Amino acid sequence: MTLERQPLYIRAEAELRARIARGDYKPGQSLPTEPVLAADLGISQGTLRRALAALERQRLIERRQGIGSRVAEATPERELFHFFRAESLHRGRVTPTSLNHSLETAPADAAERRALKLEKDARVHRLMRERRIQGKAMIAELIALPEALFPGFAAPLGEELTDEFYGLYQRRFGLTILRVEEKLRAVEAPPGIARLLGREEGWPLLLIERVAFDVMDRPVERRRSWLETSRIQYAVELR
Repeated sequence: MTLERQPLYIRAEAELRARIARGDYKPGQSLPTEPVLAADLGISQGTLRRALAALERQRLIERRQGIGSRVAEATPERELFHFFRAESLHRGRVTPTSLNHSLETAPADAAERRALKLEKDARVHRLMRERRIQGKAMIAELIALPEALFPGFAAPLGEELTDEFYGLYQRRFGLTILRVEEKLRAVEAPPGIARLLGREEGWPLLLIERVAFDVMDRPVERRRSWLETSRIQYAVELR
């Protein structure tokens, strides 16, 4: 069904999402009041509230009674809680740090082009890093970002960091991660990953292949994560 044939609240939701994606409403910025916004969109306040409720469920805005709505900010705590799914074997939440090992900008390979819907001559920034928990390397990650969406992307090498990348994507590049798709499978550790995690080649690992999408549902990040599951586990709650 084309957008013109969708209910008014869905069309209003799509317009507000587009405004957030363009930067018309920036992270942390308050939206216009409901009467002003409804008049601007040419809809009733009741229809607007349905659109705002949908955006709130998607974590794009925050609504407070008596205060109004504002664009959500990708804080480290918020992104870690929502997108980092590793926990201890005793089901305790863990807080990782990151150590970046290498960063290059190169032509996208076939898998990256397919996952990120890139043209044949597209280039990506490719980052290899480890995630440490209590000082031990437990996750190795290879991240690919389209150069066109992340011009001048840089990350410090050899320095232990606590920031989550999704906050950086929003602050520096105006890209808010709305959702991710993940596929999981058991693999044997390839040589480079084994060395990074301090294990022998062929050690059993859990591979998580993730594609992250922005508010316009564009794939903007491909991430491959190898988890050392003798010390941590992947956990997700479904409702």
